[in-house]
Amino acid sequence: MPTYAYACTSCDHAFDAVQSFTDDALTLCPECGGSLRKQYGSIGVTFNGSGFYRTDSRSGGGEKSRSSASSKTESSTSATPAPASAPASN
Repeated sequence: MPTYAYACTSCDHAFDAVQSFTDDALTLCPECGGSLRKQYGSIGVTFNGSGFYRTDSRSGGGEKSRSSASSKTESSTSATPAPASAPASN
């Protein structure tokens, strides 16, 4: 179960509460009865590495799909339209 940090808006009393995801947020300060606000801090997760792609966990296939994706982007961003073909005459 996660631990949530609360702080009172009246008396600045701060405390942590262990609650389930389905529990309602606390609204009353246990010290003075004032209103509480939930505090959000930084999370303890860091993402390290060159990137996070579906192919990162596979061996050998990651570089190929990245280079083909970049070539598709370059061809789709071309500013010149394709020439129209002339109608065939009999």
